[in-house]
Amino acid sequence: MKTEKEKFMAGEPYNIMDPELAAEETKARRLCKIMNELDDTAATEKEHVIRQLFGSVGKTPWVQPNFRCDFGYNIHVGDAFMCNYDCVILDVAPVTIGDHCMIAPHVQIYSAYHPLDPAGRDAFVGLGKPVTIGDHVWIGGGSVILPGVTLGNNVVVGANSTVTKSFGDNVVLAGSPARVIRENVPTEN
Repeated sequence: MKTEKEKFMAGEPYNIMDPELAAEETKARRLCKIMNELDDTAATEKEHVIRQLFGSVGKTPWVQPNFRCDFGYNIHVGDAFMCNYDCVILDVAPVTIGDHCMIAPHVQIYSAYHPLDPAGRDAFVGLGKPVTIGDHVWIGGGSVILPGVTLGNNVVVGANSTVTKSFGDNVVLAGSPARVIRENVPTEN
């Protein structure tokens, strides 16, 4: 019989109240607290904490306070990852973010969700779907990315958008739910 963590790691329904998973969330909260309390003059120390928290990290990550996540180890970021103030990444499933991505203030990226059936919610069942964000993506302030979404390369998400489905490369999205408002975005500045 699988443990709750084995179910969780396999992408199967799991008990969100499991003590082993709760301990891992506590560890992630502790690392987030340390990282959030470091100022920009402690860039080397901050990068060290980011590398402890995230599953994999490219070159020159930059994360502003108050960053929060569930576990951290399911977050994978490429080179030149920039995450501005008050970002939340619920990483019960992998959240993969490519190279040269900018996350504006108050962005929320959710891989976590719960059953529609109240009996499942009452039983503390958790579920997750991976989120994948390509290279050279800019997510505008206050936007929400929902479970299972994939964004291609060179995508811009307008401020306060809710991204409920996947989109390909070279588009500008906006709205709630987000829709394409511009195609064929230039790939050079």
